[in-house]
Amino acid sequence: MNSDSHKVSRSCTVSHEHGDCFDRLTDEQRKLVEQRQVMVEFKKGENIARQGAFTTHVIYLREGLGKVYFERNNERIVLRVAAPGSLIGLTSLGQTQNIFQYSVSAYVNSVANLIDIRLFRQLIEQNGRFAAAIVDILSETAIQKNERFFGLTHRQSYGKLADLLLCLSGNIFKDKRFRLPLSRKDLAELAGMSTESVIRTIRRFEEDGLIKTSDKTFEIIDMEGLMDICQHG
Repeated sequence: MNSDSHKVSRSCTVSHEHGDCFDRLTDEQRKLVEQRQVMVEFKKGENIARQGAFTTHVIYLREGLGKVYFERNNERIVLRVAAPGSLIGLTSLGQTQNIFQYSVSAYVNSVANLIDIRLFRQLIEQNGRFAAAIVDILSETAIQKNERFFGLTHRQSYGKLADLLLCLSGNIFKDKRFRLPLSRKDLAELAGMSTESVIRTIRRFEEDGLIKTSDKTFEIIDMEGLMDICQHG
């Protein structure tokens, strides 16, 4: 990525891996985490977590991509993309909150570690540095959610898609050229647009020399141009 990547919006995901928090643990605590977790594989489209279900584990996404979404009255809004290194279920760490506040499904075949949530709470009580890292993650996630809702409610279609492509490029794939394993329908849901509008906007971006596409491969040609659309669209 070029030096402008730090300007990229976090509207589709958080900007760093959550797994860094485990570096704050002692050797003994890391061994406990290894002993009280299980690795699970999820197929594309399978539920990783379900809103309203009891939270027995914090989920660490090792591989793949997850769709984090909130549902009510048969309506759904995508909150973010869970990239490798994401922790899922942190909103259930409070003693009075023991259910998932959102659902997560696998965009692609994915692998996750399920860590006993009781151990997670114990580590937060015992290790201040680890607890501070979890607070940082929760704070960043809240900021990301604010950016996402601002983009969904205040940008037109060009700005929404420009913002999404910049976020995917800068924060998930870390490259101007990336293979996006999402359907156009998935992309539209993530951008808060209709599928037809996404297809038209992608075509317009190509005509304007902003991007190149080939099947599921995207390449950002004019980063500054997309940023300008993102800011003013």
